[in-house]
Amino acid sequence: MEHAARFEEVQIQLPETLGGVDQLSAVLGIPEWWPTGDRVAVAIAHDAESDLHDPLVETVHRHLAHCKYLTLRFNLPFAEPGHNAEAQSPEILDRAFRAALSVLGRDPTAAPSHLFLGGVGSGATIAARLASDRLQVDGVFFLGYPLHASGKNELTAADALFRIVPAMLFVQGTQDPACDLPHLRRVLSRTGAQTTLRIVDQADHSLTVPGSSEPEQRSSRMAVAHAVADWADRVQDGIL
Repeated sequence: MEHAARFEEVQIQLPETLGGVDQLSAVLGIPEWWPTGDRVAVAIAHDAESDLHDPLVETVHRHLAHCKYLTLRFNLPFAEPGHNAEAQSPEILDRAFRAALSVLGRDPTAAPSHLFLGGVGSGATIAARLASDRLQVDGVFFLGYPLHASGKNELTAADALFRIVPAMLFVQGTQDPACDLPHLRRVLSRTGAQTTLRIVDQADHSLTVPGSSEPEQRSSRMAVAHAVADWADRVQDGIL
């Protein structure tokens, strides 16, 4: 069931210059009647070739806000004007993601009590690194997780996944050249966390089915958003 929500464009002032930028553009989705209830927040990072207006990021963000989650989508430094070559480095990206989370607690009287992290593509790898490195989160979701270099499934990016304790959701396309599904299943069988895998048939790395119409793509994006919301609800209810 969807509820009312409002969406506020904000500028996140960084505590230090990161990748040549001092602030990040962001959109905060604020559910009706926040901060009553469980006070659950969700932060979503975009992929390397996109920004906070990525259609999949925006669809998931808006749907979660209407499902009573405080939601944040934001630009990574390389998506801001004036960024420099360091903006793509993992260290800068991790620090930027952590800094962006500060906007969720800008009002101490309405700060969230629970937090989910997620991302699309390379944004998912940042979320994985943060969740594996002492950041307290309730769950992590990955939309098109790049497990290895495109077409080279012997080169994995699985190390962070083995260090994650909270529940994980993976939504993957069957035609994603950066995530061989049998390989991913083997990795997930070796993780200590509770994992859920959702498959989008014929979808590529961006979870888009090549050749599909715009209405079909919108429907597919909404299906992904529902999968994330349903999973987060189940994590909160302890029924995975």
